[in-house]
Amino acid sequence: MVATMILDKSPQELFDKAVSSRNDIRFAETNVDIAETNLKIAKAAYGINPIVVDIDDEILIKQTAIGIHFHDIYVRTGLYKTLNLPGIPGVEASGIIEKLGKSVNNLKVGDRVVYITGSYGAYSSHRVINHKIVAKIPDELDDATMATNFSRALTVNMLTEQVFNLKDKKIILVTAAAGGVGRLLCQYLNSIGKIVIGTVGSQEKIELAKSYGCKNAFIYNDDNIIEYSKEITKGNGFDLVYDSVGLDTFEQSYNLASNCGYLINFGQSSGPIPAMEMSKLAQKSLSISRPILFHYTNQRNLFENMSKSVFNLFKNNVYSFEKKICFDLKDVSQAHDLLESRTGGGSLYLKP
Repeated sequence: MVATMILDKSPQELFDKAVSSRNDIRFAETNVDIAETNLKIAKAAYGINPIVVDIDDEILIKQTAIGIHFHDIYVRTGLYKTLNLPGIPGVEASGIIEKLGKSVNNLKVGDRVVYITGSYGAYSSHRVINHKIVAKIPDELDDATMATNFSRALTVNMLTEQVFNLKDKKIILVTAAAGGVGRLLCQYLNSIGKIVIGTVGSQEKIELAKSYGCKNAFIYNDDNIIEYSKEITKGNGFDLVYDSVGLDTFEQSYNLASNCGYLINFGQSSGPIPAMEMSKLAQKSLSISRPILFHYTNQRNLFENMSKSVFNLFKNNVYSFEKKICFDLKDVSQAHDLLESRTGGGSLYLKP
């Protein structure tokens, strides 16, 4: 692709901004590489026309809100080695279409869209991307809500409608029940009549989890949850356990799952899970899944259906959202610090 970076300011402004970002960004050595790349791009801008849509099925988006998630932190810290360096992080954003490729006929200039992509690059003012990975935002929904919650809601759809059928699963445990995905997952499960129990990382988050639909909530690894689970499940264990924490909770999640139950791990915020012998699953006839959202959203028809379902839930107010906290793109390191502190109390996004 000729244009992987779209420049909407003068080369001198970009050059100065890149120099500043190299000094200000306190991420890690990888981000220094990114800043150096931005310097090269800015220098090259003196001799090129930067705004090019050269492939028929691509669109140019002026981004209005960029979502920040723990996935970004995993990439930055090296837990996920999925971004080729030097590279630009970020997987989710919303914005306005400014240009269309010749073969794009289902969208128009001025449409508001949201996207999620495994190819990264969202931490930028503009994007040239394939139109097949974007969804048009309904008029009732705002850009910031989409940039902060679209992938989360898609994840809930994946976990509850794509991985397997929830029909016979009645009592469900959700770890990180007050987290970004957890709060939406609990609200959805509660809306379809499931009994939801949550675990959280601190005492103050217990009431939050209950407000999102949990019948009860406990701090991770609290022994009281073992006795409570025996009581509420009549000694059988939870029909289904959703674990997004990983290392710190996985053993407990395994122990709390019922025989012939299901354990779905979809994150590892506390660290990767050690290798497990298959014989351990046989002890409980337990089924374990580790789904990745991009494997589902990369299928265009499925992505369209998931998006429609998600938008309907948004419009029907199935989800309530925490406050949104905005940072300028240049202050992304501060946003990451706040997210890692787990004390922000809101959904974070960047404004280019």
